[in-house]
Amino acid sequence: MGGFLRFSRRALNATQAPIEFPFELVPAEASGITWVHRNGRSPEMYPAETVGGGCAFLDYDNDGWMDIYLVNSGTCDFFRPDPPLRNALYRNNRDGTFTDVTEKAGVPGGGYGMGVAVGDYDGDGFPDLLVTQYNGMVLYHNNGNGTFTDVTRKAGLPATGWATSAVWFDYDNDGRLDLFVCRFIDFAPSKNKFCGDRESGLRWYCTPRVYDPAPSWLFHNNGDGTFTDVSEDSGIAKYLGKAWGVVACDINNDGFMDLFVGNDTVANFLFLNRGKGKFAEAGVEANVGYSAEGHARSGMGVDAGDYDQDGWTDLFVSNIDHERYSLYHNNHDESFDDMAAANGIAKVTGLMSGWGVKFFDYDNDGNLDLFLANGHPDDKIEKHSSEVKYLEPMLLFRGNGRGFKDVSSDSGPIFGKPYAARGMAVGDFNNDGALDVLVAINNDAPLLLKNVAGRRNHWVGVKLIAKRANIDAVGAVVAWQAGDLKRKVLKTGGGSYLASHDPRLILGIGARSRVDWVEVKWPEPSGRIERFSDLPIDQYSTLVEGHGGN
Repeated sequence: MGGFLRFSRRALNATQAPIEFPFELVPAEASGITWVHRNGRSPEMYPAETVGGGCAFLDYDNDGWMDIYLVNSGTCDFFRPDPPLRNALYRNNRDGTFTDVTEKAGVPGGGYGMGVAVGDYDGDGFPDLLVTQYNGMVLYHNNGNGTFTDVTRKAGLPATGWATSAVWFDYDNDGRLDLFVCRFIDFAPSKNKFCGDRESGLRWYCTPRVYDPAPSWLFHNNGDGTFTDVSEDSGIAKYLGKAWGVVACDINNDGFMDLFVGNDTVANFLFLNRGKGKFAEAGVEANVGYSAEGHARSGMGVDAGDYDQDGWTDLFVSNIDHERYSLYHNNHDESFDDMAAANGIAKVTGLMSGWGVKFFDYDNDGNLDLFLANGHPDDKIEKHSSEVKYLEPMLLFRGNGRGFKDVSSDSGPIFGKPYAARGMAVGDFNNDGALDVLVAINNDAPLLLKNVAGRRNHWVGVKLIAKRANIDAVGAVVAWQAGDLKRKVLKTGGGSYLASHDPRLILGIGARSRVDWVEVKWPEPSGRIERFSDLPIDQYSTLVEGHGGN
């Protein structure tokens, strides 16, 4: 059956000899990525110095290959770097290397950067770029010719406020991507606190508990290149938080995208989308707001995915040391149970601090796995703690369709070396069907991890292009069958921490040599269900709304 567009690539032999470790570190001299994050570490120990930076996979030039964007610190009211710092856009050369095109593309940032969110908000077929900062945000419109234009003020977005993670999603199902932006504490240099031992003069970074919370933002896409702040009208602004991570997902299968927000020292938010532009905050009632002991934790990275394939979206949140991370299983009634202990996640994360988190199928067996990027926020933690380290190893949990097993110790030296990891994005930069990982490191060079495990199994890659629904098809439900394997996935928005991911979906089918069909339920206002047959394995296809069978 037709109805899909293809680009070919070199087929990989799924019967090749097993590879011992699932990921390989691509060194800077091999990738060409020489950019380094600088946090502007100061004696005053401003809180923003501890939490950056962000990163993204995106195909900014629509050539079918994932490019990379990296966010740096920069000029603000407490930091004036000389020489100036800038963000970086690296173009994929299609041979495993990248070229810095930041200046040519016009996306240097300039403020004290935090994260990045990618989405085609005007539906012209080219992904646009939102950069969040300690001092506001920058919206770069993709001109379609390899360059971007700063349209922040023209679009009506704010120039002030500490913005962290952000997500593009269509909350009112009008076919246009709206924007949610996490806001952290109400801060200025005059509000900086001293935390430490005054007698000895030893100072360390404060926990956010000593600072005042702030409301996050929701912006409605007006369809003319501008946005309206609907934070008050939607009910979002009513809740003050200290928000780090956000993921857009549908936790109750009602066709409206909800928001799970990780808050630091404040209860996490679960904004349930009740339609008609209104959200109800239900974090505590849903059992995702507090720890099992009833305490607010340091929610940082979040993600969503149906890890046990029961048809309902589950949630994950990472926290700081002595708090453990949480894997929330969906009870099908707008409530969740924390299954982190049963899956070995609580035990191994007891003394760790997590940032970037992502559900994805790294080995293409059809089951969701879990990748965690960790590192303590305080670089002096070892001066006043005998248990906790500043640099921490990453973690890998392999899924079996029911739960997870920690395979970090069996996955090579990458998972044995500690880092100050922050933002983490997944994407297939070499188009081999195996999702690679990009990790931003605070005050250091990023890590590019090439996935070599996914090539041992077969896969189907799909790029979704909606027509009536939002063009990025955020909120689409994709099902597939390959012989005895039948799976379903919701295309979420955002997730992880300060990061944006490859928009394509990779559907793992294990050792099976063909896929019977792929079915797409497009988001509202379409809601159309289409089945695509005869899709090739081990390559990408573009599925366009209205071009499949019913």
